[in-house]
Amino acid sequence: MRREGSAGARHDRAEDPLRTEFEFELPRGFVDEAGTVHRSGAMRLATARDELLPLRDIRVRENPAYLSVVLLGRVITRLGTLPSVHDGTVENMFASDLAFLQDFYRQINAEGHTRAAVACPHCEQSFEVELAGSRLGES
Repeated sequence: MRREGSAGARHDRAEDPLRTEFEFELPRGFVDEAGTVHRSGAMRLATARDELLPLRDIRVRENPAYLSVVLLGRVITRLGTLPSVHDGTVENMFASDLAFLQDFYRQINAEGHTRAAVACPHCEQSFEVELAGSRLGES
């Protein structure tokens, strides 16, 4: 039995495809062996596999804090002109960039978007800011 209106609901979703990759800009940037600074990148949504496989990694078992390094190495799809990004790349990032990427990961995977509700500290007016592609402190 087909319900009235259900085809329209499916049609609306088809026009609004699921966004699976999000652009970002690191606050400091990753410095490669040649001294090139890489700031612009992209991160994809994590899968259950992305979150489960690192739990088998011996480095994660020995040091649970290493989980975010391995996980970010799996979901960052692009960083500047680097040919690939992996956990070795992430472990050599500045701490501020790692913290930024951890927050960015939580934002896109937990809430499904990169907008955050904020309020002006002076006038208390509420508004949204876009986090994707912006640097810390910029809106």
